[in-house]
Amino acid sequence: MQSLRQASVAAEVPLLMTVGLGQARKEAAYGADPAVLLKVLAPRDSEQHPPRVLLLEERTEVVIALTSMLERRGMQVARALHTDDAVTLSGQMRPNLVVMGLKTTAIRRRTGLVDALRCTGQLGHTPSAVYTAADMSQADRDLLVAGKHVLFLAERSTSADVQSRILEVLVRISSG
Repeated sequence: MQSLRQASVAAEVPLLMTVGLGQARKEAAYGADPAVLLKVLAPRDSEQHPPRVLLLEERTEVVIALTSMLERRGMQVARALHTDDAVTLSGQMRPNLVVMGLKTTAIRRRTGLVDALRCTGQLGHTPSAVYTAADMSQADRDLLVAGKHVLFLAERSTSADVQSRILEVLVRISSG
């Protein structure tokens, strides 16, 4: 994974990874901690500076859970609930990694985060991870916030809607 990231950055070719997130009690989680994969994707500026992750997600519960996981792995996280906030933060912090919920990305908007990264020259140097996650009931969201449930890597959804959204992201990345 690190070799792929390094080759992508050297060639200034955007790197996009798609993953699935599940949630369950810690003892029932059957996949790895997503922060492990994301840390491998997040290049460091130096040994003294932690990777900077920009997280774009509308669901507060997922933001809290992902932020906690990433920070425990030594990453600095900036959170954005909306695309406009993510665009502003990307200019201020120059992230080493962008993590976006697929339903949150608002790819159809011309002023999206992908376009902002392209305009600032960051798109070819900043890996992105786009994830799908199952819909959660209020009870599941409460358990996630309370720390009784954890997020884990799961199979990515392969529905027609998800495939269409991934294609939209790829088209947005490749246009420019």
